[in-house]
Amino acid sequence: MPPAEGRIGGVDDLGGPQEWFNSLPVVTKFWFGSTFALTLAVNFGVFSLYNVAWVWESFKSNFEIWRVVSSFCYMGKFDMSTLFGLYMLVNFSKQYEAGGPYNTGGGGGTADFVFCFALGCLGCLITYPFLAGVIAPLFAKNMTFYILYIWSKQNPNKPANIWGFPLKAQFLPFAYLAITVLMGGPYWDIVHGIGLGHLYYFTVDVVPLMYAKDVIHTPQFLIDYFGVGQYVPPVAANPRQQGFGNNTFNAPGRVNPPSDPVERSGSTGYNWGRGGQTLGNS
Repeated sequence: MPPAEGRIGGVDDLGGPQEWFNSLPVVTKFWFGSTFALTLAVNFGVFSLYNVAWVWESFKSNFEIWRVVSSFCYMGKFDMSTLFGLYMLVNFSKQYEAGGPYNTGGGGGTADFVFCFALGCLGCLITYPFLAGVIAPLFAKNMTFYILYIWSKQNPNKPANIWGFPLKAQFLPFAYLAITVLMGGPYWDIVHGIGLGHLYYFTVDVVPLMYAKDVIHTPQFLIDYFGVGQYVPPVAANPRQQGFGNNTFNAPGRVNPPSDPVERSGSTGYNWGRGGQTLGNS
């Protein structure tokens, strides 16, 4: 039931799987690649499911720090639900990261998306103890709906569809939730992701408008590393100029200067663009 709207460029559109994968924005590429690889590894018995799940005691006592990452990179056992989950992960993560996240200091670019993603992960880990009886300590699907919900709030009127039924993007997360409930599937991970997504959206978009205060600010070290503005994927080379393996690119991935960059507002604070007001002028 994937939506027709916002289709990712096909594998053949970019010359093959490697070129398609390399064209993904940096966070989406890492998350999708790690999730795909770890899901295969667990299903083929390379790792046990217990060793990749979030277990606080193992993290605290045995310093098993990989669980902070692995618990967000396993989609499930081999079935159609897992394949669909991987599709949704790469589709909506790519759309939101490449289409411009909420501007929290990085011009609505990769730095802002990284911080948004990190806050979602932190939210999953903090709230899990209160929901341990209804959700599993594996958060890939939760984070997928976290990203989907935020994307839908930023693009509420964007056209989408499920099984050919048209609807606006703002209703997409709830349509997926309703279908899951009607089909008898587990739905608390979806509810969890939507709840965390709404908390982020409310803090970034509603609080500044209601109270004229910015609460979430992308750390400067992320802006320094990823740059300011939206991510632009690498440009594939002319096939006649490609090297061995058909993986040569004319230009690497980069970020463009945003249309709404971070800049001094001329008063006492910074103008963060959409989703925020001028700091220092409460």
